[in-house]
Amino acid sequence: MPQKSKYSDEQFNQLTHDLISVLEKHQADRDLSLMALGNLITNLFNHQVAPANRLAMAEQFTTILLKSINSPKQQH
Repeated sequence: MPQKSKYSDEQFNQLTHDLISVLEKHQADRDLSLMALGNLITNLFNHQVAPANRLAMAEQFTTILLKSINSPKQQH
């Protein structure tokens, strides 16, 4: 999702690959995958984002997610 990052492409791609591999290992369908990823995101917000910043960051995350799934290059 991010276009500019302090993380290398290799680091980002490896983490993404590992997350997808775990979902595949557990044969998680779309609904279970979304539920698990949603809980992961909620956990990150609740434990790594100051309460005063959570709403703004969640709104920013949601905006970026919506843009990424509506991007012409992502549609099949």
